Amino acid sequence: MAGPTGPGSKPGLLTEAGLQAIIGTAKADAARAFYADTLGLELIGDDMFALLFKIGGGVLRIAKMPAYAPSPHAVLGFEVSDIEATRTALVAEGVALERFPFIPQDANGVWTAPDGMKVAWFRDPDLNLLSIMQRG
Repeated sequence: MAGPTGPGSKPGLLTEAGLQAIIGTAKADAARAFYADTLGLELIGDDMFALLFKIGGGVLRIAKMPAYAPSPHAVLGFEVSDIEATRTALVAEGVALERFPFIPQDANGVWTAPDGMKVAWFRDPDLNLLSIMQRG
């Protein structure tokens, strides 16, 4: 007898799994400084393969690679409670916000989505596109 198929056919399979986000770097020292010092994430591991940072209830693994090409889309988003305060703090740390000609961003570089979510984007030393977002 065949079971159900399609989305949701294995309820709970990974629902309770811990999340580990994985991105790459060819500039491990710069990535370490950016994520630890600029963004304030807690470094919990550094070996020949990766940097590990505690982030929320999960882990950010930054894989060390001899060469790396960033993805053309955002690879990591940080949900914040106050996007304006976070944006201001990032800019004070020297982080430049990205502007996109096809997205209507306000004077501070923040886009408000149709559902009210606010989003701003920035890049790490390897040009990975990251975002901060505040629910509407």
